[in-house]
Amino acid sequence: MTKPGAGGAAITAAGARPPESDRVGMPRAFPSRPDRIDKPVECPERPWFSSGPCAKPATWSLNALSDAQLARSHRASPSKARLLEVIERSRDMLRVPPDYRLAIVPGSDTGAMEMALWNLLGARGVDALAWDSFGKTWASDMANQLKLTDLRILDADYGDLPDLTKVDGDRDVVFTWNGTTSGVRVPNADWLAPGKAGLAICDATSAVFAMALPLEKLDVVTWSWQKALGGEAAHGMLLLSPRAVERLENYHPPWPLPKLFRLTKNGKTIEGLFKGETINTPSMLCVEDSLMALRWAQGIGGCDALQARSRANLERVESWVAQRDWIDFLARDSRWRSCTSICLKLTAPWFTALDLVAQSRVAREMATVIADAGAGYDLGSYRDAPPGLRIWGGPTVETADIERLLPWIDWAYGQVSAQYKAAA
Repeated sequence: MTKPGAGGAAITAAGARPPESDRVGMPRAFPSRPDRIDKPVECPERPWFSSGPCAKPATWSLNALSDAQLARSHRASPSKARLLEVIERSRDMLRVPPDYRLAIVPGSDTGAMEMALWNLLGARGVDALAWDSFGKTWASDMANQLKLTDLRILDADYGDLPDLTKVDGDRDVVFTWNGTTSGVRVPNADWLAPGKAGLAICDATSAVFAMALPLEKLDVVTWSWQKALGGEAAHGMLLLSPRAVERLENYHPPWPLPKLFRLTKNGKTIEGLFKGETINTPSMLCVEDSLMALRWAQGIGGCDALQARSRANLERVESWVAQRDWIDFLARDSRWRSCTSICLKLTAPWFTALDLVAQSRVAREMATVIADAGAGYDLGSYRDAPPGLRIWGGPTVETADIERLLPWIDWAYGQVSAQYKAAA
């Protein structure tokens, strides 16, 4: 078996999965002193751990996209049929209530969220929950772009959650279900009051498909194709409850809306959006890629199977972390740990004694050492997050590859920590 390499070889290797007989699992226990272990020999078969764009399903190949409607108008009947199929398969997978409406929109999850914020906010007060980079971005946009006059920002440091009991059901609430850059998720939706008057607007991009979402308690849900199912970037999904549609048709925000954000015409929702008639031109190659991923997911058992795969990945990392005294989860409470964006922090005294610049350098060097060995790519923490490592554990990542990755983190820590301790 050829070990996957960096650069152009990665996309070629991404679609191939060797026979089960060739797959050798790693032992379940690892030494707690990585500075005393040899360099691992076995790399993950699919060393792609980026938190976006994420790993393709193991069965992915370019040949699976051969039916893409390339060089055809996205308004042509075959193209519209594929766009509608993405919507319908997504509805089926997520068990979307029949009276909710789902559209493909431009700009990935960011575009979908901005469409929701610019169209819906301002009718009543807003509680913005912010505990990771993207939640803070939405809060900043509400304060500095929309300039909402009745805005409460309930924030928390990385690794923590805001006090969810302070959310007022008479106000709109905007939040991320899973903080992609902090590895902290809301444990449930019990804090959303039944019969609330405000809308619940949820950025679920790194949660959807991999975590159970109580859609009946959410009025707006957004995500992109590039997370849990390993799709391509630049396309978003916008799910609206009947209450959100009612707000759209009866509230007119005081600011102008660019064409890319417009969901209504003459006071009525543009129904074609929910039938695959997109606002602007989508990539039909990306559409075909999304369909391939949805068919794969349905074929292995749908959301139940996807969620089980992500939980297994988190559990494997949890058992590994529990055996080490130099690394921990960034999430302060185990109930908040993400099973997709698994964020880790270094806790060794020599590391915590360093200033922030030096800590960032250590974390980057660890990620670089692992990547240079072809054992795992894109493991660095998000640029605004505390220095550490981030492992994507979404359902397209095989648990066996997580197991193969962990000894490399042990080894990289040993290599880097030895250099810093020697220089101290």
